[in-house]
Amino acid sequence: MSTEIEINRPAPITVSQGVSTFEKGDDVKEAINTLEAGNYIIIKDVYSTGLVLLKALKTYLDKKIANESFQEQRAYRAAYHQLSNRILLEIEDHKVTVKKAPAIGWLEKLYPEMGKFVLSFPQVQGLNSSWQWYTQGISVPALRNKVHPYYGTYFPTRFDHVTLFDNWLKRYEGLKKTAIDVGVGSGILTFQLLKYGFQKVYGTDSNPNAIVGLTAFMGDTVLSRKIELDYAPLFGKFDAPTELIIFNPPWLPETNENDHHDEAMYYNEHLFPDFFAEAKKHLLPDGQLVILFSNLAQITHFKTAHPIEKELSLGERFRLERCFKKRVKEASTHTKRDQYWRGSEEVELWVLMHKVSL
Repeated sequence: MSTEIEINRPAPITVSQGVSTFEKGDDVKEAINTLEAGNYIIIKDVYSTGLVLLKALKTYLDKKIANESFQEQRAYRAAYHQLSNRILLEIEDHKVTVKKAPAIGWLEKLYPEMGKFVLSFPQVQGLNSSWQWYTQGISVPALRNKVHPYYGTYFPTRFDHVTLFDNWLKRYEGLKKTAIDVGVGSGILTFQLLKYGFQKVYGTDSNPNAIVGLTAFMGDTVLSRKIELDYAPLFGKFDAPTELIIFNPPWLPETNENDHHDEAMYYNEHLFPDFFAEAKKHLLPDGQLVILFSNLAQITHFKTAHPIEKELSLGERFRLERCFKKRVKEASTHTKRDQYWRGSEEVELWVLMHKVSL
């Protein structure tokens, strides 16, 4: 199945205009002016030269753009993303050509047919970080074994909601024949379901990399007999009603045109109405619908309704069985972002059931 799916990968950059070079000792201010003018710069000598330029770019933006409120931080990140992605690196024979560059296995796995091409420095950084996570694995508090997220697949960097779900599963007394994990991602919630005795889990995802990565991870092991995957939005090909549906959707609404590129972080106006309509059809009469969410949008001053509360207020499809909340851990003292809202951020586990008609 995985070989039939075209995976997402950073698109090689085609430069139709002149490109400046940047090496150690070159004028940083001049380089930043070049980037702001919409031109590209290619690093030619040592990998660390690119890191120096990126650091200088951050220092420049720190002085130029306010970076305190949640909205200001988003604007800052957007400006940094735009300018930093004009800094380029050459790739040849699946290796970054500058000296002392990291060895990145994704360059061969994701670009087997390409001999020489160009990526932006942040793209290479992302590939490198992803390769480390993939090869070394990530420890998850609720799981015995590490997960190995495939490139471009969402995985959590905080596990408060995973712990909340694990605590709920410990007390779950329903049937354990089947479950559907909508938006399976790196498979963490699915692995938790198997940990607590579910016989079969159906996982869907609209991200091809999630399906390819999990398929490769399972191979022909026992997991491949307990997990069935489908590259599709929402419920995909899985039509049979189930006793448990799990959904860990994005926690923030789209607010600008750039947000729709990150479906793991931001949801559009159609996601929740479509999901609830389909979930109604796929849930057995006594089944439970579990949604992992957060109050992040409300406490960061987005003027938006809570999508689950909105669904319940309609009173048409589901009723609230229980809602569990857990205060998240304080932000790291090492972070440079002002995360004042973290003191009131809570992850939420909503348990819904079919509304009983009187």
